[in-house]
Amino acid sequence: MAQAPLRIAAIDWGMLETLMALGVTPIAATELIQFRKDAVEPIIPPDVVDLGLRGSPNYELLHLLRPDLILISPFYTRHEAALKAIAPILSLPFYVRGEPPFEKALAAVQALGERLAVPEKAVSVLAGIGTEIEDYRRMLAPFADRPTYLVNIGDARHVRVFGFDSMFGDVLARLGLGNAWTDRSRFTFAAPVPVENLAADKDARIVVISQIPLEARSGLRNSIIWNSLPPVREGRIIMLDNINPYGGVTAGIRFARLLTEGLLALGHGK
Repeated sequence: MAQAPLRIAAIDWGMLETLMALGVTPIAATELIQFRKDAVEPIIPPDVVDLGLRGSPNYELLHLLRPDLILISPFYTRHEAALKAIAPILSLPFYVRGEPPFEKALAAVQALGERLAVPEKAVSVLAGIGTEIEDYRRMLAPFADRPTYLVNIGDARHVRVFGFDSMFGDVLARLGLGNAWTDRSRFTFAAPVPVENLAADKDARIVVISQIPLEARSGLRNSIIWNSLPPVREGRIIMLDNINPYGGVTAGIRFARLLTEGLLALGHGK
């Protein structure tokens, strides 16, 4: 008689991505409306129960759902005792200060695959990811002559810049492209910095990750500083759709794919 599949709840978004990458759908996860907007991928079925905010999940609802396993990351250390009272937990790290996270995301696929007794699926997923990265790297080889700023825009005067210890910065390096931002960052991006800081490398291109807030768009269009930046003035700028900056392998591969599409559309020389 086949064993019933585990009922799994995912509190952490990176773990949610990892679970879905293994072909397993959770019974519940957090902030699903926001996830569908900010992460886009993977597509979460409508029957997955929304547990509310990541920082304060609905424990009563979670208890009623009777999960067999709860997935978290070290960001949720203060919740561990309460969650363990409901079901066993699995906590895997993705973001550690000063360390590139994509390798940890890959390791999470293997670790979760072993925990769920689907190690062959994990091997297959990791092989596919390796092939995709290598294919994108080959396609992007002609673009390796310029460094790239990876930014997220919060308002017309400031940007968040993704460093080497971000998912995007780590994947950028694996694609064979240089990061124009060499200053410090924190897990994912530097604290908001003035737009004019992007003038430090005049030969760089700028990749804007995720949609620009509506209130910032008109400000940027009319910003003398933004429009005077060499990459903006010379058309070396790419706009990418929403991607989860705190994601796992799915976010990493989505970034690689959208960046490749954007650069190929922009054309070599830019």
